[in-house]
Amino acid sequence: METIEQITKKLQRATGEAIEQFSMIEDGDRIMVCLSGGKDSYTLLQMMLHFQKVARISFEIIAVNLDQKQPGFPVEVLPNYLSQLGVDYKIIEKNTYKIVLEKTPEGKTTCSLCSRLRRGTLYEAAKNLNCNKLALGHHRNDIIETFFLNLFFSGKLEAMSPKFRNDAGDLVILRPLAFCKESDIEVYSEYMNFPIIPCNLCGSQENLQRKKVKQMISDWETDFPDRSSVMMNALQNVYPSHLLDRKLYDFSLLQELVSNEALL
Repeated sequence: METIEQITKKLQRATGEAIEQFSMIEDGDRIMVCLSGGKDSYTLLQMMLHFQKVARISFEIIAVNLDQKQPGFPVEVLPNYLSQLGVDYKIIEKNTYKIVLEKTPEGKTTCSLCSRLRRGTLYEAAKNLNCNKLALGHHRNDIIETFFLNLFFSGKLEAMSPKFRNDAGDLVILRPLAFCKESDIEVYSEYMNFPIIPCNLCGSQENLQRKKVKQMISDWETDFPDRSSVMMNALQNVYPSHLLDRKLYDFSLLQELVSNEALL
């Protein structure tokens, strides 16, 4: 049984590896940390604050929450928590909850539209707050689950990038928890006693494809322990020539090589 000190060190080490491997943070960065009120974003904020203290470089952090006007949302929780923590923060109010409910057909999941609206609002907020980077709380399990969701339901090999630039090209998006296990985050979150705010929109819907994929991976882990680590390594060990995407690999060159060798 691992101690909370060991779990904390694991999370810090995994976050540090992601930051280093993907060159996430540079001197002078102003990073907007997106805080939803869930265990992942609270952990993200703690990890970012840790590296702000120990890093040799200097960078700023501002925590931002999007109040989507969901009924019963406890508006005082995050301001109280962040004030006690002494963290610079901004609460953005936008009634995307109403838009999602109005635009989503009955029986359909709200995740896609909710995500697009939230993402656009946060990107705009980052620019207004003079942030050049934005940090999200997606962890290793999210990345693996997204890969299988795209594989099974979208017909493409795609996961979540630990670092990418938005379509407008004026903001870099980071996922510093990319190497962190959800199980470690859960233990850490419980120990830290974060004031969790449950989502009663997408997070409350049953029979979501993501839930099914999560259960599938969990079953694999039961039968074959540490399979998630193997899958995560696979996402970092890609051979385009052994797949079938002609945009990534020019298979026509193989014939030219064969023909040239035959002439020698």
